[in-house]
Amino acid sequence: MDKFSLVGNQEISAIEELYKNYLENPVNVEQSWRNFFEGFELARKSYQEVAVSAADEDRIQKEFRILNLINGYRQRGHLFTRTNPVRKRRTYSPTLDYTNFNLDEEDLNTVFHAGKEIGIGNATLKEIISHLEITYCESIGAEFLYMRQPELIDWLRIRMEKSKNSEFYTPEQQKHIFYHLNIAVGFESFIHRKFVGAKRFSLEGTEALIPALDALVVHGAKLGIEEFVVGMAHRGRLNVLANILEKPYKNIFKEFYATEYEEGISQGDVKYHLGFENIITTDAGEKVKLSLIPNPSHLETVGSLAEGMVRARIDHHYAGDCAKIAPIIIHGDAAIAGQGIVYEIVQMALLPGYKTGGTLHLVVNNQVGFTTDYLEARSSTYCTDVAKVTRSPVFHVNGDDVEALIFTVKLALEFRQRFESDVFIDILSYRKYGHNEGDEPRFTQPMLYKAIASHPNPRDIYAKKLVYAGIMTQLEVDQEISKFDEQLEQNYEESKLIDKLNIKNFLVDEYKPYRFPDPCEVYEVPTAVSEMELKQLAIAINTLPADKKFFSKIVKLMEDRSQMVANNKVDWALGELLAYATLLKEGIPVRLSGQDAQRGTFSHRHSALVLEDSGEKYFPLQNISTHQAPFVVHNSPLNEYGVMGFEYGYSMANPKGLTIWEGQFGDFANVAQVIYDQYICSAGEKWGMMNGLVLFLPHGYEGQGPEHSSARIERYLSLCSNYNMHVVVPTTPANLFHVLRRQVLGDVRIPLIVFTPKSLLRHPKVVSSLDQMTKGGFQKLIPDKEVKQGKAEVVVFTSGKIYFELIDRREKLGSEKVAIHRIEQISPFPAEEIRDIIFHNSQSKRFLWVQDEPSNMGVWPYICRKYPELGLELVSRPESASPAAGLLEKHKRRLERIMNAVFN
Repeated sequence: MDKFSLVGNQEISAIEELYKNYLENPVNVEQSWRNFFEGFELARKSYQEVAVSAADEDRIQKEFRILNLINGYRQRGHLFTRTNPVRKRRTYSPTLDYTNFNLDEEDLNTVFHAGKEIGIGNATLKEIISHLEITYCESIGAEFLYMRQPELIDWLRIRMEKSKNSEFYTPEQQKHIFYHLNIAVGFESFIHRKFVGAKRFSLEGTEALIPALDALVVHGAKLGIEEFVVGMAHRGRLNVLANILEKPYKNIFKEFYATEYEEGISQGDVKYHLGFENIITTDAGEKVKLSLIPNPSHLETVGSLAEGMVRARIDHHYAGDCAKIAPIIIHGDAAIAGQGIVYEIVQMALLPGYKTGGTLHLVVNNQVGFTTDYLEARSSTYCTDVAKVTRSPVFHVNGDDVEALIFTVKLALEFRQRFESDVFIDILSYRKYGHNEGDEPRFTQPMLYKAIASHPNPRDIYAKKLVYAGIMTQLEVDQEISKFDEQLEQNYEESKLIDKLNIKNFLVDEYKPYRFPDPCEVYEVPTAVSEMELKQLAIAINTLPADKKFFSKIVKLMEDRSQMVANNKVDWALGELLAYATLLKEGIPVRLSGQDAQRGTFSHRHSALVLEDSGEKYFPLQNISTHQAPFVVHNSPLNEYGVMGFEYGYSMANPKGLTIWEGQFGDFANVAQVIYDQYICSAGEKWGMMNGLVLFLPHGYEGQGPEHSSARIERYLSLCSNYNMHVVVPTTPANLFHVLRRQVLGDVRIPLIVFTPKSLLRHPKVVSSLDQMTKGGFQKLIPDKEVKQGKAEVVVFTSGKIYFELIDRREKLGSEKVAIHRIEQISPFPAEEIRDIIFHNSQSKRFLWVQDEPSNMGVWPYICRKYPELGLELVSRPESASPAAGLLEKHKRRLERIMNAVFN
């Protein structure tokens, strides 16, 4: 029986049963119970040496009741803490009063052996209760008994009970804490005075976060951490930038009134969304890299990026050692409880493809979300109850008790380093003003804000404690406050000398070899590979090890692929796999992630081969060369938002590698719309941030209904501007091969959106010859070679699957008057090549854009808006709110109308 499954008022018989098992054989019980019972036996025998009486038996029963009391505090103590600085806590019953455990007032001064269980030896009941109250019911509440591994529980229990959840600080250490509280409070106060009414989403009420983060960095360096990656929303962001990442105060002040950016940033962003990175030196002289990722107003989005960035650094910079880097995610209480992406991120925390060695989750708990009270914002007891998904420990800490918070973050970091586990720290505090500084909170929380108005800030509370203890005088406190205020005033004056606002680029060193494309350039990259190399790699990835047993259909598939190469042909799957193989051989790592990515939704890829007799997986692309780059492919959990954000963060931190996220169906990506709206398309203009992430979005109208047809090309095209990403619809294996290689072999780093096929994966005409991969490169437009230039009566431009239906109809009709040209890159659009075709076919009667999608979807709205001068006529399905028909026959009838409109 698990020692810590016992609850506050549970029957004593459970402990007695443990004791009985111990007497039968000590190895039958868990080690810490064994230790207790050994000591208990000594005490019992000492009673017996005197005399055995009813009183002795009653005493033994009371020892068990005290054990039950102890476990009650361990399990439910967090419900009775003094952790809320401005509100009275909700009440819970039964309480931990000793009378609820069948103990009496006369027992309070009786010495009990049970005191050894909490490390204080034989002690009176009063002493035991006092120890438990200080440990579990003061400024720190702990939830940890639901963890399943006794080792983890014991590790925390021993450290908390031995220290009584507190730490001794020297006067110098306390002055250091005061310093950080002072700069946190002083920074907010200065801005409030200097920029009246300006939005800054202040940290006021939770300023203890700053000394806590400082302690986290310093202690982390001592534990061997070289880098922290921070993801946080806007609340307190400016304070963290200034006082933890050491962004110059004058630069932050300039952001309040600047009128123009330096070159390289076209749009920029508000000051409380910006990112920053710096290498700081701790007081002990240790250097630590800190990165704060840019974040939009979508509060919890950045957490997924932080996890992905950390994983990339673990994989490619720290040789797999997660002890060298740690993610910190700073949440709001309403957001961590309300945003679904938090659950997605937590659910990924222990998965092999996504784990980062444990995340420190710090919650700035204002007890209100915008105007919504916490009682209206969640059903759970705590905002941090999502932690129980992975059975991670949770600490609830009074935000006014800075020393308790510092103790907790250090304990949490040690736990993370030892057990590679997430830890959640819920900082119970308040928000001094409304949601922003111009908002009036008393409309909705008049009683709360009446209490807040008269509540002293954490700096003043701590200063009072230090003055009382004789650590500082009030004069010294006042001088420190004035001194820092003067420093800020000087920085404000210096900010006036800054001409244009500079947004420091994020990940500067990693992106030195890379650039954004010029909006007008024609981007070309050599991507061809020698025939010998292709054939060698094809043999490597299609040869199965003789000592492993594979499913017969897998063996047949590998044989067919080998024969295909021998016949100078490559299908879609082989073209994709050869692109990866060539890159891996050239030293470029490849990562592919998504739902069913290993096999592929449509059973085409088979990049991971499962052995028939063991379940072991064999990855051909991991076995092409002894000196190859790493290849990983992960089946992701069934979510899009969290995983796409993770892969964006991974790609951001690893610009040299090819990172791909694949949707099970293309339209499923709309669950992750925040990622492509706020990062993929706009991060360059907002933050000067490059990223080479690739999205694979299966797209094609095949009569499967509204949700399995369209990947919503029109949405991505509506986000295209100033050459911010590539959008392609390749229809040949060779073109896919070249576009994937172009993505990482060139010096441009922008996202690539690939609308991939479904039925075309096995279409007999969707094949390429080897020489199409050994020569040339990516073709933005594939011209019609069947109808001679100048002979067509109808010139069709199209993209994707419908091209093959058009040429099938042309062949069936024997028509020589309809030229069909494929547009493979939609953005940037190959307008000049199209103009050239139109110019050389001036005799043609009609110039058409043909698409499978409704007229208000697909590529047409983009062409119509940006290139009306081309004079193209649309042939498509009729305008519709739904992407596709639900009935196959209706789908076929509409397709037939398109064919008739082109060929009749």
